[in-house]
Amino acid sequence: MSLAPLLDAPLAIQIHVAAVCIAVILAPLQLILPKGTPRHRAMGRVWVTALVAACLSAFFILDRPLPPHVGPVSWLRLLAVLTLISLWWAVSAARRHDIERHRRIMRKIVYFALGIPLIAAFAVPGRIMFRVLFGS
Repeated sequence: MSLAPLLDAPLAIQIHVAAVCIAVILAPLQLILPKGTPRHRAMGRVWVTALVAACLSAFFILDRPLPPHVGPVSWLRLLAVLTLISLWWAVSAARRHDIERHRRIMRKIVYFALGIPLIAAFAVPGRIMFRVLFGS
């Protein structure tokens, strides 16, 4: 294990990884700690901000050349857009006191917006986080 690939990565990737780390640490806490408390709301604000930062920074990660007919669209960028929309829906639901909808959306965000990309980041050889964990 070596942090060198991450430290040598572009700033957008470093920001992205930092934001994802915050979100990954807070996600299980948000799921298991009591809901509706001031702590839950404060941690939720930090978690949403971290995910927004992760999604926005994802648009600036251009570490893989894409075929000309594809352009800047990839499934990870589409997932970032869907995550931003889902965050909006979830926060709006919480503000309307539609807690069940808020809970459903937030859980889906944890599983799909954090889970799937994390698996891809660590399981695909050649990706920076794979190299951090397993070496070149």
